[in-house]
Amino acid sequence: MPDIQALVSDLASKLRKRRVQGSYETARLTAELLCAVILQHKEPTTNGAASLIEAVRRVGEQLIAANPVELAVGNIVRHVLHIIREEDLSPLTDIVGELKLSAEDDVEDIAEDENSQKSSATTDGCLLKPPLLLAVFEHLPDSATACQTFSSENIFAGKADKSAKKLKSELIKAVNELIEDINTCREGIAEQAMELIHQKYFSTNTQYYILLISEVILTLGHSKFVKEFLCAAKEKKRSFEVFIADGAPKFEGHILAKELDKKGLKAIVITDSAVFAMISRVNMVIVGVHAVMANGGVIAPAGLHVLALAAKKHDVPFVVVASTHELCSLYPHNLEVLLNEMRCPSELLNFEEFSDCIDYGIASSSSLLHVVNPAFDYVPPELISLFVTDIGGYSPSYIYRLIADYYSSEDLPPQQKPAS
Repeated sequence: MPDIQALVSDLASKLRKRRVQGSYETARLTAELLCAVILQHKEPTTNGAASLIEAVRRVGEQLIAANPVELAVGNIVRHVLHIIREEDLSPLTDIVGELKLSAEDDVEDIAEDENSQKSSATTDGCLLKPPLLLAVFEHLPDSATACQTFSSENIFAGKADKSAKKLKSELIKAVNELIEDINTCREGIAEQAMELIHQKYFSTNTQYYILLISEVILTLGHSKFVKEFLCAAKEKKRSFEVFIADGAPKFEGHILAKELDKKGLKAIVITDSAVFAMISRVNMVIVGVHAVMANGGVIAPAGLHVLALAAKKHDVPFVVVASTHELCSLYPHNLEVLLNEMRCPSELLNFEEFSDCIDYGIASSSSLLHVVNPAFDYVPPELISLFVTDIGGYSPSYIYRLIADYYSSEDLPPQQKPAS
């Protein structure tokens, strides 16, 4: 079997060198690596879950440090830690349930014995007399035997030994289900396209006809989630056309336009600066994002904040399509979120044309021309109308409840842990 540290170093190197980008690919590779970590982890005789949590946390710290901007890494690490904690608690819940049932059975047996004794005494025509004190002591078990028989520690120890053997297999099964959810998240999002994109009709007397002018949807850049969502709506015979803001400086909107054209969808490319000019013709804005914050805001490609403001100004619904692995337990004020990836200046300027204006000295400050090319924007929750995820549609105010279902409070950053 491959060495775990070698696998961790390989993925960390890819993250550091930006060979792995995007929440989908990052989440999938992280989950597969953590599955291998759990599979090869040697559990100690005691505190197996605690040892496994520590091993997963160490791997997570290495991956997060390699590229803190890829928030999906931390999302998957914290979710796997949550799975370990849940699986570790499930045997304890079963034990408590079994003990409760056993105690109820004992009470019923005692009640039946008392009733039978009373009935037999009544039949004999005499009253029950309290037993002699000597007889009570004769029937008591030896103190050492009693402690051994009724000690809850022995009961829990036997159950714990049995559950420890199943813990790893249950964890492997749960993490494999997580990987499957990541692989199928696009299909889960696309299934909801029919509910969101509706046909438009006009009436003449009592008959209804499809409007000649289709519904208009606006998006920005290139999102695979948005692409699958729109293609699913096309397959459901929905009639619409798509305005695509080109997403400068990388112009990823051009890629989306070509892909939609191959699928038979009408696409119109506009510049990012034209979103306010075109928003009055739009019925809905649908975008993909980099991460969904715990407060319902999103980290999104640069330019989406302006698009969200335009939609808010003209009362156009602003819909975010995102998978559950993009749900982040962090808030906008966390240090990891405040980091922004500064992309290569060559995406904005041609070095051959501006080489005379740029000083390449590391410590020199004589250059008058500087290039800033941030990758992400922050869009606050008040500008978002709806989240469409692979498990359903939610308002921004509901995101914190989803976060509570996917992550444990013990794994949150120190500043987010509830006060004790």
